Amino acid sequence: MAVDKAMHILVVDDYNTMRRIVRNLLKQLGFDNVDEAADGEEAFKKLNEKVFNLVISDWNMEPMTGMELLKKVRADAKLKNLPFIMVTAESKPENVIAAKQAGVSNYIVKPFNAETLKMKMSSVIGEF
Repeated sequence: MAVDKAMHILVVDDYNTMRRIVRNLLKQLGFDNVDEAADGEEAFKKLNEKVFNLVISDWNMEPMTGMELLKKVRADAKLKNLPFIMVTAESKPENVIAAKQAGVSNYIVKPFNAETLKMKMSSVIGEF
């Protein structure tokens, strides 16, 4: 089945610059329907107000981290199957394992480019 490039994507990062970079990479890949949140709390609020098809979230944020957001999403009956990609500067194996155990769909280590993002997204939502 073809991936709908009009799908709603939520980018969560406490750095405006990083949100803009991810948004631009998504635009390069043909995805224009992108919303942003500055932290996990804002993201969870948006996830309950609107239907999203993918979350791309940073790990290290305050007051709610990407890991806490992931756990809340997986514990929520209507959000539990939402594809969730974690982005982080941390490549420690224990972090990857913790994210997998919490139900992350995929994991990207910063810095990354459009090709890496496409590869990780394809493994989660299908080839495009």
